[in-house]
Amino acid sequence: MRAITIAEPGGPDALVLADVPDPVPGAGEVLVEVVASAVNRADVLQRQGFYEPPPDASRYPGLECSGRIAALGPGVTGWAVGDEVCALLVGGGYAEKVAVPVGQLLPVPKGVDLVTAAALPEVTATVWSNVFQIAHLRPAETLLVHGGSSGIGTMAIQLGKAVGARVVTTAGSAQKLAACRDLGADVLVNYREQDFVAELGDHGADVILDVVGAAYLARNVDALAVNGRLVIIGMQGGAKAELNLGRLLAKRGAVIATTLRARPTEEKAAIIAAVREHVWPLIEAGTVRPVVDRTLPLASAPEAHRLMESSEHIGKILLTI
Repeated sequence: MRAITIAEPGGPDALVLADVPDPVPGAGEVLVEVVASAVNRADVLQRQGFYEPPPDASRYPGLECSGRIAALGPGVTGWAVGDEVCALLVGGGYAEKVAVPVGQLLPVPKGVDLVTAAALPEVTATVWSNVFQIAHLRPAETLLVHGGSSGIGTMAIQLGKAVGARVVTTAGSAQKLAACRDLGADVLVNYREQDFVAELGDHGADVILDVVGAAYLARNVDALAVNGRLVIIGMQGGAKAELNLGRLLAKRGAVIATTLRARPTEEKAAIIAAVREHVWPLIEAGTVRPVVDRTLPLASAPEAHRLMESSEHIGKILLTI
C-alpha cells in the first residue's frame, strides 16, 4: 500500500508518500480500506519529532479515518466486510489501509458522506470525553472554548449548545468569529483585541476547554466560576507556567490535563461507545454537523500541514485516498 512516511523529523516536506507493507489485523481488530483521513495538531508535532507514537502503534501519522472494512481479525463480531465506518486511531490514518481495534470503530452517521465522516472521530471523542465525561458540563452552565474555529472548537461549540449551555468562544479574526456565531456561540471574543476574562463577567466560566496551555493558565484560573473546571488538552502556548494555588482555592476550582492518544484501548472503546450513544443521534438529527475547511489528496499532505500551521483554516482539513 501507499502511506505518508516520516524518514526524519522536519518541516512539511518531511512527509513523503511511499510504498510500504500492508497492515495485518490482529485479534480484535479490523482492516479498514481508507477513503479519507484528517489532519490534527498531533500529526504536526509527530512530523516535527516532538510527539512519538506509542511503541506498538503505526509509525505513520493520522489519528482518524473513514473507509470500508476490508477484513476482520480473529474474534471480531458485529461488523462485516464492506461496512462503511469511521474510526479513532492511534496512528496510521495517512495510508491506504489501517488496522483498527474494533472498539474504536463507528458507523458512518446517517446524512454524512463517507469522506466527511473522517472529520468526526477525533473531535467528537475529544470533546465528549473532556467536556462531558470529565468536566461534567451541565445545562445552563457557561462553557468557554478557546480556539472556537478549530476542529475541536467547532465541535465543542455545537455540543455545548446542544445540551443547553451558554457558550463563549475565542478566535483571532472576524471571519473565524462569524463561523463560531453561525455554530451557535453566544459570546464572541477576539483574543487579539479583547480580554476573555473581562468578557465573561463576574460569574466566569463553569467549564473551560483549553488548547493553549501555559500562556493562558493564569487568566484561565481568573476566568473560572466558583466550582469551575479547567480542562487543558493542548500546549500551543507552552508547557510551563506558574499556578496561583491561592486563586484556585478561592474558586474551589479544578485543573485537569488530559490526552487521548496514549489511553488504553479499553478506555478509548468506552469513549467511542459514549460518542455513539450521545453524539451520533445529534449528528443524524442535524443538530450537530462536521465542519470541513477543505479536502486535499493524500499526496498533498505537506500542503495540508502548512495550512494547519498557518491556522488560517476553519474546522477540519481532510486528506482523501
